[in-house]
Amino acid sequence: FDRLLKKLLCLERPSPPFPTGVNVMLRKIAVAAASKPAVEIKQEGDTFYIKTSTTVRTTEINFKIGEEFEEQTVDGRPCKSLVKWESENKMVCEQRLLKGEGPKTSWTRELTNDGELILTMTADDIVCTRVYVRE
Repeated sequence: FDRLLKKLLCLERPSPPFPTGVNVMLRKIAVAAASKPAVEIKQEGDTFYIKTSTTVRTTEINFKIGEEFEEQTVDGRPCKSLVKWESENKMVCEQRLLKGEGPKTSWTRELTNDGELILTMTADDIVCTRVYVRE
């Protein structure tokens, strides 16, 4: 991942189904936000900074592999997250809601040999995959 220091642009616009309970306005915002996200990733050892920018909002997270941190799920619910290496080129994050109930969420980021970044997000049995290439 330390090779991945430039902005990335999403190749595809995902059209994921939405879990029960996600309101119509949030669905519209999610689809609009997913249209052209740009991602910036910086790595120093096991510490990461990830910035995702869309026309609707920008999110930034800082974390160290193996250490729990607070962030928000894609739909804005506060959670604790823990990222671990699954392989040399793939990190896996499990998320746990801080309050309330909702779907079990997680994400993975994998760097391919071609330099693409594959982001996979899950909410229970719903899976959304985005493929990013260097700008």
